[in-house]
Amino acid sequence: MIIDAYTHLAPRSFLSAMHNMSPDLRNIIDRLLGVKELYDLDLRFRAMDVVDDYRQIISLPNPSLEECTSAELGAELARIANVEMAELCKKHPERFAGFVAAVSLNDIDAALIEIDRAIRELGAVGVQTYTNINGHPLDDPKFAPFFARMAHHDRPVWLHPTRTAAMSDYKAEAKSRFEMWWCFGWPYDTSVAMARLVFAGLFDRHPNLQIITHHLGGMIPYFDGRVGPGLDVLGSRTKDEDYSNILPSLKRPHIDYFRMFYADTAMFGSGKALQLGLDFFGGEHVIFSTDAPLGPIKKTIDALYEQGVDKNTMAAIMSGNVRRMLRLP
Repeated sequence: MIIDAYTHLAPRSFLSAMHNMSPDLRNIIDRLLGVKELYDLDLRFRAMDVVDDYRQIISLPNPSLEECTSAELGAELARIANVEMAELCKKHPERFAGFVAAVSLNDIDAALIEIDRAIRELGAVGVQTYTNINGHPLDDPKFAPFFARMAHHDRPVWLHPTRTAAMSDYKAEAKSRFEMWWCFGWPYDTSVAMARLVFAGLFDRHPNLQIITHHLGGMIPYFDGRVGPGLDVLGSRTKDEDYSNILPSLKRPHIDYFRMFYADTAMFGSGKALQLGLDFFGGEHVIFSTDAPLGPIKKTIDALYEQGVDKNTMAAIMSGNVRRMLRLP
């Protein structure tokens, strides 16, 4: 059995609601409509059929609701998307193993209500959020209730990078060019979000909280020397802020917390990257994902098998880990 734990789907009712509620979202809608497998189930199922005994866990694609809508509109769009994703999972259980609920953290109180509804009434297996919330870091205290609620429900958080061309690469330029905001910006955003949560003591407050990082934990596995020994002297490079109490305030060595994250295999079929991710996170914290329909299914599977992973570890990655996390049969 293979469970693809991080795939994207744009429900038709969600797209229609975006169009009806806000004409300003037309460009975003057109972009989503350009990837037909996001909403055309016949095309999606055809692509899935290249692999036997294969199911997906679905979540909304980018952009985040927070960056493209108001708090009120984002909350309503999340409710609409969650209802249809739940219905799709009930209608096609042989295709979809579950759905990850959408929320808009522009309104924390509304988001907490939607988390409760999506998990308790609709059967969501977890909740997706983004590496920053409309420019605000996830370790901002105002988002603490979100993580506390997910820890209470004992359901994972799917962490998706979000960065746009509006975040320039150079001070002298108004925007990022050549899609560097995506190619390098997304792994960077993921890595910074992970580090900020670690240094904010999130896992000390919620030691059992499960966070699934997209694209194999961003840059972390490839810069473990800088993240580990390099940050052992945190604060020595900074003169205008005092970081001297950050590391002593943590209950464990900071590198241990980075290994508490889960990482998916959505690396566009890169075998070398998969090996580094497996070495850093370990087989128990790596889960199979392709980023379909935005990433290749068969190529990702082939790249994973090329790593020579032992049979038991492969079974855990392909479905065992996520079934254990989500208590799936």
